Amino acid sequence: MRWDGQAINVEQQDSLSGLAKLSNVVRSVQTPEFAGITFHEVLAKTALNHVPGASKAMPFAWTINPYRGCSHACVYCFARRTHTYLDLDAGRDFDSEIIVKLNVAEVLAKELVRRREPIPAVALGTNTDPYQRAEGRYRLMPGIIAALAHSGTPFSILTKGTLLRRDLPLLAEAASVTTVDLAMSIAIFDDELQDAVEPGTPTAKARLATVSAAREAGMQCSVFMMPILPYLTDTNAHLDEALRQIKAAGATSVLYTALHLRAGTKEWFMQWLEHEHPELVEKYGAMYYGQNAYAPKDYRMWLAKKIKPLIRKHGLERGFEDPSTGGVKSTVLSAGRSAANRGGDIRSTALGSMRDANGERVRQSLIAEELPPGAAVAAMSAPTLF
Repeated sequence: MRWDGQAINVEQQDSLSGLAKLSNVVRSVQTPEFAGITFHEVLAKTALNHVPGASKAMPFAWTINPYRGCSHACVYCFARRTHTYLDLDAGRDFDSEIIVKLNVAEVLAKELVRRREPIPAVALGTNTDPYQRAEGRYRLMPGIIAALAHSGTPFSILTKGTLLRRDLPLLAEAASVTTVDLAMSIAIFDDELQDAVEPGTPTAKARLATVSAAREAGMQCSVFMMPILPYLTDTNAHLDEALRQIKAAGATSVLYTALHLRAGTKEWFMQWLEHEHPELVEKYGAMYYGQNAYAPKDYRMWLAKKIKPLIRKHGLERGFEDPSTGGVKSTVLSAGRSAANRGGDIRSTALGSMRDANGERVRQSLIAEELPPGAAVAAMSAPTLF
């Protein structure tokens, strides 16, 4: 296969020495299908990441990142700095040197079986996008979804990727046994600007169509209108039209926030701004001066005063962001469901066949089909914890 014939000798890549901090590198791959991008395939030692939080109701959060780096190449992406931990840069390398955790689903399934206490919720898409283009090749998400659903673990997904549509049947089944929260990130509703700021992402129209597909599949789906770019996407006309389209797509809620620029991202974004909109460099410099990562309070208040009436005008509800992960705030607590009290019927659903209202067998469970090899057997043989 063309992909399999593209292995690179990683030892000759001096810039990749930091990958040893993450895991064992299996190989590095380049292919004409992804021109200019190198995929570094690794064997992950862990899948679940523990994130401290500030909420009394949800004192901590968990995330899963099947990829590191992102071909969506959003110039404002807050996760860029994480690439520097691997001795890669936060700019071009973040867009073109992608870490792929080949065994993440298998590792996750084992971790979930071994846990003595259920996890309140897991967030995906809070660092780099789990449905970036390479997911079409690597297909890591079905196994992750199945492992979470099989264990009854509530989870959320935030993505810009329309590839989410591929997994909607599986996600709908997962939602029948645990809480699943979906959100599509759509920050820019101007095609030309979007192509400049997010050159590797699907169009806003395609993402809105994915929101509609999720709703047609019976799933709730929010839209993250994040970030709103000062002087570029904060006009009344842009916000009004964006919310109109979001409402028309059937989104259940909308979240917004102004651009924030952390170290590592700030330098890359300002370089882009100087090239694309030099007339705004001084204004942005005044807003995000020194160590300031967030837009000034006065601007955020001004933005809220402008957008809140528009949200009401279009009959949308304001959603809520998880302060720990930056992703979708799980509805598991308000829904009154958790892995602990939903676990009684999950194993039989995941390992058996789906049945209709009369108890007739309909088809094999998608969760069972996608469950990582050995995970089902391990789950069945795991001791019951009281």
